[in-house]
Amino acid sequence: MVETCLTKEEEAGLIPVEDLERAAGCLRTIAHPHRLRMIQILLLTPCSVGKLAEACGIPPNVASEHLRLLKDRGLLVCRREGRKVFYSVEEPALASIMTCVRKRFGCKDSPGGEASD
Repeated sequence: MVETCLTKEEEAGLIPVEDLERAAGCLRTIAHPHRLRMIQILLLTPCSVGKLAEACGIPPNVASEHLRLLKDRGLLVCRREGRKVFYSVEEPALASIMTCVRKRFGCKDSPGGEASD
């Protein structure tokens, strides 16, 4: 018999491994500097592909691919206005993830940020 460090009640509260696998897939999707920057911007305001590309210093076609991956995971939504496509955040929990990123890796001068070595 294998002993665990958890009580039965604690074990019962664990997230099933299948759900953790899905979560890991989503985290892998956002784990890219340009995608994190796009999420950071989109948490502030909806934005066009062109403006996001400009803000990230990448070509629009590359930005579109990053945005498609985030949208396919259900993290973003988009709407078309004429020839422009605007993206916005669909998953509100992205704000908590970005808060964690800012606290761990953000600039000392940024609100709520702590520098890390």
